[in-house]
Amino acid sequence: MFTLRPFRGTERDYRDAVAVRNAVWPEYPMTVEEMQNRDAIQPPRTRWGRYLAQVDGRPVGLGYYFQTPWMYHPRKFRFEVGVLPAFRGRGIGTALYQHMLEALEPVEPLALLTTVREDATDGLDFVQRHGFQEVMRVWEYRLPLERADLAAFQGLDRKLAQEGIEIRTVQELADDPERDRKLFELECHVDEDIPYPWPVTEMTFEEWQRFSRRPGVLLEGWFVAVHQGRYVGVTALHRNLADPRVLTVYITGVHRDYRRKGVASALKGRAIQFARAYGARELRTWNEAGNRVIQAINERLGFVRQPAHIDFVKQLRPEEEPGQGEVGIPAAGWPLRVDQPAAAL
Repeated sequence: MFTLRPFRGTERDYRDAVAVRNAVWPEYPMTVEEMQNRDAIQPPRTRWGRYLAQVDGRPVGLGYYFQTPWMYHPRKFRFEVGVLPAFRGRGIGTALYQHMLEALEPVEPLALLTTVREDATDGLDFVQRHGFQEVMRVWEYRLPLERADLAAFQGLDRKLAQEGIEIRTVQELADDPERDRKLFELECHVDEDIPYPWPVTEMTFEEWQRFSRRPGVLLEGWFVAVHQGRYVGVTALHRNLADPRVLTVYITGVHRDYRRKGVASALKGRAIQFARAYGARELRTWNEAGNRVIQAINERLGFVRQPAHIDFVKQLRPEEEPGQGEVGIPAAGWPLRVDQPAAAL
């Protein structure tokens, strides 16, 4: 027999939740500090809840529903369900899922979104049994940094400098009093062209500030293309606190007015150079499955494609008519943005 209980936010609860999560998704580990911070920076307008499944007092399963500020709808939710391999097939995952549905019922949720890696057979079986439909695929790419080919980036910085565009770190831009506001506005602009399973919504500046300073963000690995004081391109690296030698590309994008100039390629090159100097062993990024151009570019740079991450949606209620309360509609946890469309290069 198993029991379910709400997550109470104690130090032990965080340790238990992280232990289950890391056992279920060992390639994407999280620390207690990261989970605590993720909860602390959730905007007040978003809802979230977490539940633990136990067998004889031992935590064996985890359920988590949440909303993210850049893809927010008051009645649409992402969720995760994970059960330790030795305890699967006992109905624990389904019980966690049903419990979360009951917890959300007072807001009459419209739809649920979850992500399953294509080689996770138990997860695929779960979403299919519960009536979820595939809506989007994102390929994960990993670059073993010892095999990175930087020849393609030679001369790019010089070429851009001739056009008045320079690549600087966020740290180097500290003397710009409008730095954070410019970064926020650039990310909002870039987000409009990045594929998501639901329409993107704009975060507030204050929400963005909290999110952009979460643990693991590397200010020295956050690169900005600048033209005459205008921020026109960005790529940002995030350090995995549980595995510090793994760096993740959080976002790469270029303002529409500056595409096809080599800005994104220069940013990618600078990020790879930084990751090597930092002592990382691997750099990870994600690309929407239909974007073959940017996938080919990453593969030429030495990135190796991993199994796809598949977004599944279940529609619980019909969508509302426009004007009737609709305010817009992200591997586990805060979803990562994917690389900008190939036009950015």
